[in-house]
Amino acid sequence: MSLEAEALQAFPKVSLHDHLDGGLRPQTIIELATDIGQVVPADNADDLGRWFAESANSGSLERYLETFDQTLAVMQTAPNLRRVAKEFVEDLAADGVIYGETRWAPEQHLRAGLTEAEAVEAVRDGLAEGMTACRKRGHEIEVLQLLTAMRQREPTRDIAELTLRYRHDSVAGFDIAGPEMGYPPSRFLESFQLLRRESEYYTIHAGEADGCQSIWEAVQVCGANRVGHGVAIIEDIQLGDGRATEFGDFAAYVLNEQIPLEMCPSSNVQTGTVPSITEHPINSLDRLGFRVTVNPDNRLMSATSMTREFALLAEAFDYTLSDVRRLTINAAKSVFAPYQVRKSLVQRLAEAG
Repeated sequence: MSLEAEALQAFPKVSLHDHLDGGLRPQTIIELATDIGQVVPADNADDLGRWFAESANSGSLERYLETFDQTLAVMQTAPNLRRVAKEFVEDLAADGVIYGETRWAPEQHLRAGLTEAEAVEAVRDGLAEGMTACRKRGHEIEVLQLLTAMRQREPTRDIAELTLRYRHDSVAGFDIAGPEMGYPPSRFLESFQLLRRESEYYTIHAGEADGCQSIWEAVQVCGANRVGHGVAIIEDIQLGDGRATEFGDFAAYVLNEQIPLEMCPSSNVQTGTVPSITEHPINSLDRLGFRVTVNPDNRLMSATSMTREFALLAEAFDYTLSDVRRLTINAAKSVFAPYQVRKSLVQRLAEAG
């Protein structure tokens, strides 16, 4: 590992878009699957990790999402959820992350009899165990939950209400995820209106597998505080010679309001959202002043980490540590945490070597 790569891994990072069921260790999947008699595609961690990455590398969001059948199968009990959450925190810390938000859908973890509340509490306890273990090793890290509703299911307010119930108990906000096409965010408008009335934060997956209209609906109809991915915002900008020649009204609004875009470069290539890292609009949007952030999305499926995502961008766009700092400060300003936490994160990043 070069000195530059070592410096990049050591640099404190903030992860906003990181799915709990997309970040399991392959060895953990094998061990938990053995306990429940679940058949997995490979019997060793290296081969299983490759299977996830290769299966997810199809160019289709729908095929990409199918790989989660394997991880969800081993996340149906409280002990398993606690273990996965604890290891999630430890893996972030090992990658230099100092603040993270992990999103997951409680409704997908009820097959063995857990209630949604019991599932939330199991993840809460696992995250706490992970943070305590990291603290004992000298690494301060905070990781909170984002509770997700699956957009392809019949909309209810259940997960939004659960978010409010645990808002001061490890839950930082709400999200909707799953297939975008045919399932617009406005289907969950009642949930968003409830959360807005209660001054709770939420993000919405949009502009990944659907066009700019999906982002417009997430922001202007549903009032999203952040946008998950948001790649399609580039459709509302005319670029010339690397500089914006014309902003559409909506793109200008997103820029002016500094609405955070949770971009996930490797994942976007895998799902066919963009052809390659070098063709990802993140660099253009960053240079134009949009509040773009860098995220791993699903570390298992993309065989990635925060460090790797920044390394790929550095290779593609000649980013320096100063660029990494700027993008990470964008994320720190956008966390679903109190102002003093944001302020402390920004200060720590500004002082980081």
